[in-house]
Amino acid sequence: MGRVNTPTLDETAKAELEKRQRTHKSHAVRMRCQLVLLKAEGRPSNEVAGIVKMCAMSVNNWLNRYKTEGIEGLTTKPGRGRKALIFSVQDQQLALDLIKTNRQRLQTAKAEWETQQGKPIGGDAFRRFLKVLVDDTSGFASE
Repeated sequence: MGRVNTPTLDETAKAELEKRQRTHKSHAVRMRCQLVLLKAEGRPSNEVAGIVKMCAMSVNNWLNRYKTEGIEGLTTKPGRGRKALIFSVQDQQLALDLIKTNRQRLQTAKAEWETQQGKPIGGDAFRRFLKVLVDDTSGFASE
């Protein structure tokens, strides 16, 4: 059996971890807070990994990140995940023009978008973009 990598937590750090474990909006951050608290109890990484449904290596990586960066290190850094194909600020006017010319034909507007932008986009992504765009412009109309 390997050594147990146990962090030492003072009362304020423990209280903040417990608070974030209960109330943080991100499930991932809540799980990471839980794993730090479990490791602080002296539990081995394999046992903690089974509880939080991660592999033992991920448990140790998050624990090391907590030790170096503190509680803010448990949040997911920006820039992770798939990048957006449509940017509302840059592409808003083009989308509005296409929808005005193809009011009842979303597929035609999407095809023209792909032609003008030179990049393919899924129908669901295009619809979500338009929904956000409509919600944004609806807010301005009510002012």
